[in-house]
Amino acid sequence: MKLIIGLGNPGAKYVKTRHNVGFLFLDYLGQKLGCNDWEEKSKFKAVVAECGADRLLLVKPTTFMNLSGEALVAIKQFYNLANADILVVYDDVDLPFGSIRFKEKGSAGTHNGMKSVVEQLGTDEISRLRIGIENRTDELKQKWALNEYVLANFVEEELAQLGDIFLEAEQKTQDFIGK
Repeated sequence: MKLIIGLGNPGAKYVKTRHNVGFLFLDYLGQKLGCNDWEEKSKFKAVVAECGADRLLLVKPTTFMNLSGEALVAIKQFYNLANADILVVYDDVDLPFGSIRFKEKGSAGTHNGMKSVVEQLGTDEISRLRIGIENRTDELKQKWALNEYVLANFVEEELAQLGDIFLEAEQKTQDFIGK
């Protein structure tokens, strides 16, 4: 079994925010794979879509970002999964908008959701797919605080580009699933 967990914040207020690109990607991936039956699982602190014969779980924590690791550990323990079978998908403000980076291990950087994952798992040896969201000019970086930027909604032009970005992210995810 493989588990793909997208990081984000729960609630309608955050649906189209940059910080929720992990959730948005899982919605896209679920549609592509035909697994759209999301079910809230309170014991996991997450909503989960099971993708039939592929034995694939798509997971969106219902905790806020900085507690994402709690949901991941609960599901990992329940299904007795190895870290090698888990992929974490999340936004990265240190990457330009639209860029994709896959790594099998590494630090959490400045991302609080990934910090929670690393802390809860007790290791940084976890695969991750980072989706770049940085689209500010140097002038805007000085005017717009980081927390305000990541919690702001994508603008229409960015939303229009997400399909192409997610297509590339889907390929990296398929490579991971095929391992």
